[in-house]
Amino acid sequence: MFDELKDTFRRSENRLNQLILINVGVFLVMNIAVVVLMLFKLHTGWYDSLSRALGVPASFSTLLQRPWSPITYMFIHSGFFHLLFNMMWLYGIGNILQSLLGARRLLALYITGGLAGALVFILAFNVFPLFEGLSGHFAVGASASVLAVVVGAATLSPDYPIRLFLLGNVRLRYLALAMVLMDLLNMAGPNAGGHFAHLGGALFGYIYIKRLQQGQNLGLWVEQFFDAWPGIMARIKGQSHGVGRSSGRTKQGPLRVVTSKSTLTPMAADRSGGTSTTVGPNRVSQQDIDAVLDKISKKGYDSLNTHEKEILFRASRQ
Repeated sequence: MFDELKDTFRRSENRLNQLILINVGVFLVMNIAVVVLMLFKLHTGWYDSLSRALGVPASFSTLLQRPWSPITYMFIHSGFFHLLFNMMWLYGIGNILQSLLGARRLLALYITGGLAGALVFILAFNVFPLFEGLSGHFAVGASASVLAVVVGAATLSPDYPIRLFLLGNVRLRYLALAMVLMDLLNMAGPNAGGHFAHLGGALFGYIYIKRLQQGQNLGLWVEQFFDAWPGIMARIKGQSHGVGRSSGRTKQGPLRVVTSKSTLTPMAADRSGGTSTTVGPNRVSQQDIDAVLDKISKKGYDSLNTHEKEILFRASRQ
């Protein structure tokens, strides 16, 4: 079991499973710790205290004391059903987006969508009179990130059919619209701040895909960070073991990350974020990609034949 988990995190081609495992793992660790503390009659408010420390605060001054919170809050959940529904949506729609854009961009949208939700949450609490005197509130949950993924997938492939229990096939655009409307209608309820965060993530998901289609990748910095991370860790481990000091090996130069902006359509960009004007034997043309995406939009992913699936897979790796 542990070997399978290690293998999951070692493979970068399926970020979706990694995101779900992190969310579930954090929830289990926190709740198991609560059970142990209660059995020994120790501090029973530990879960709430930790959630507050990792959740994104509404106050700007508190945010300065917890700069990690805009990232950590999107992996913390307030209860089992909060986690369950978020992970169900993330798995169902995340698979679609990952098959269309690849694992790197799914991860980038999850992170940047969550950050956008945190920003809107903080701004709402500091702008609208409704939240006056409530600066001590904080937000937790992956909902903003999940809404960014849902709306992003709907923007990219609006007619993608989703089979729902009792309703049959529903186009992805209508499903995303219904989720956004639910947040809008519930903004007058007790979790108004949370719904602002959700809508912030949804809005960013739409903007992300539209800018990606124009050749600008708003999540490129996330992709570059996670591409560079294995090399950074390898260098840290090498230094901690004294590699390169007296072994006679050639010392490697600093890790270089390409930062040039692509002027091509997003899926014609190379993995490093740079540009390429040639289509080699292992690359697919944008015309082929558009044809496959158009077929998915009209008939769904299951309608693709083996050759078309291969085109999509190769495009997601470019």
